[in-house]
Amino acid sequence: MTIVETPIKPLGADRRAAEDGVHLVARHYRKGTRLDPHMHREAQLVYAARGTMQVTTPKGRWLVPPDRAVWVPALLEHAIDVLADIEMRTLYFDVSWLERAPRHKSLAREFVVRVSPLLQQAILALFDTGDERERTALLVKLAMLELRRADDSATFIPLPQEPRCRRAAELVLADPAVAYEINAVAEKIGTSARTLSRLFSAETRLSFKSWCQRARIAAAIERLSTDTNVSIKQVAGELGYASIPAFSHAFRQVTGRTPSEFTQKA
Repeated sequence: MTIVETPIKPLGADRRAAEDGVHLVARHYRKGTRLDPHMHREAQLVYAARGTMQVTTPKGRWLVPPDRAVWVPALLEHAIDVLADIEMRTLYFDVSWLERAPRHKSLAREFVVRVSPLLQQAILALFDTGDERERTALLVKLAMLELRRADDSATFIPLPQEPRCRRAAELVLADPAVAYEINAVAEKIGTSARTLSRLFSAETRLSFKSWCQRARIAAAIERLSTDTNVSIKQVAGELGYASIPAFSHAFRQVTGRTPSEFTQKA
C-alpha cells in the first residue's frame, strides 16, 4: 500500500502550513478522477466545497455531497472517486499534533461529519487566511470542535467482511436497481435466508432490506451527481421506483432530504 508523503499536485493544488503540525491543501479534481487506495502519515479532514465524491475504506463506502466531510485517520487505506467536478479543501494533521488535541482518541476511526454552516465557514476561511497565525489557529480549533457533531452519514454503505455477506453485497452493488429478495440472494450465494439475515445484521447493523435501499439511493446520488442533464423522473425509473413520490420518500428516508433538495445543493 502506497503511503503518500506529500499529496500529488493536481490542477490548482495549493499546500501551505496553517500552524505547526497542520497543513492545508486546496485541490480541483475533474469528474471521473480516481485516487486509488493509498494512505497518509497524517490524519485528514476532507471536504468538497463543490461537487460530490465517494470515499471508500475497509469499513465501507460513503457518498459525500457538499454538506458532509470525511475524517480519515493517519495510515488508513482509502480511495476517492470524483463523481462530479470538485473543489476539495483538506486539512492535514500530524499525529503528534493530534495527540495534544482534546478527544484525540475519538479520532482514531474514520467517520463522516455533517458540515454545519459554522464548520463550512471555518474551513473556507482557513483557505482565505494569509499569515494571520492567531486567527488561523482559532479557525483550526473551531473546526476541530465542530467535529463533535460527527455522525455516520445515512449515505454510508457498510461493507460486510464475512464471505457470504460480502458476496451478497457485491451482487447488489453490481446492479442496485434490482428489487432483491433475500431468499433469492441467499440461494444464489449458497446459504439460507435466515443465516444471511442474521449475518448481515451483525456485520452491517442494518437489515438486508435497509442495506439494499441505501445501495439504491447511493446509486441515485451518483447518477444525479455525474449527469446534470438527467431528470429526477428518469433516475427514479432507472432504479425501479414506480413513481417520483415513492422515489422521493425513499431518498428522504436515507439522506434526510428530497432529490430536488439534493440537486440544488450538490
